Amino acid sequence: MDRLSLNIATTKKWTLRQAVEGAARAGLPAVGLWRDRVAEEGLASSAKLVRDAGLRVSSLCRGGFLTASDETGVRAALEDNRAAIVEAEALGTDALILVVGGLPEGDRDLAGARARVADRLADLAPFARDHGVRLVLEPLHPMYCADRAVVSTLEQALDLAAPHPAEEVAVVVDTFHVFWDPVLAGGIARAGRENRIASYQVCDFNLPIARDALLSRGMMGDGVVDFAAVTRMVAATGYSGDVEVEIFNAEIWDSPGDQVVATMSDRYRELVLPHLHST
Repeated sequence: MDRLSLNIATTKKWTLRQAVEGAARAGLPAVGLWRDRVAEEGLASSAKLVRDAGLRVSSLCRGGFLTASDETGVRAALEDNRAAIVEAEALGTDALILVVGGLPEGDRDLAGARARVADRLADLAPFARDHGVRLVLEPLHPMYCADRAVVSTLEQALDLAAPHPAEEVAVVVDTFHVFWDPVLAGGIARAGRENRIASYQVCDFNLPIARDALLSRGMMGDGVVDFAAVTRMVAATGYSGDVEVEIFNAEIWDSPGDQVVATMSDRYRELVLPHLHST
């Protein structure tokens, strides 16, 4: 259990304080934080809560939304991401997860949107480096391409990261988003060779797709993801960091938080942990 992290989106109805206390009760070593919950608690108080509980922050979600094409939108995105970098540093994590953003309203130019992501990374990477924070690109499942992330595969994310040192721009492997990729093994192996895996996030892909597609993530074992196969790919790269469980699911959110954490821990032991040291 020394690598299992509760991403606090999984227990959405808990405040940051409740999530930290719940993770500590369950014997977890880490939490993945979200900026809205940090803002509610206050940055300094959030950092102290985690520290006093003896936990570490595995990642901060999220920065990104870098596809704006107008000057005002670009300026706002840069300001928000610089603020997120400072927050990550204050919280003691070097991993700021980026959801890069979808197409601006009325725009159909995916290539242009991806080019703007590259431009914004170039703007932000030096600032992140100066604060000891990595910009961690998260490819999202293609169904979110238009509205949330014009980057859908690890290969795309790695190509965007390539101009930058690995300590500045990295990627997250999230089972929900990448399990479908027919060249996933190559992408994970490449990410390992380039030392760019900054986070491994696990949850299942549930069917049928929820009315709100964002809520189709499920508890490990409840959907179609082959956790043994993906975990072995990640383990083979030598990745030794935390494994976050991040789930958006209305039924799970409505369940008691301690029950969710207990189930999460049991499923991790059963489906993920046995394969973490496989080569």
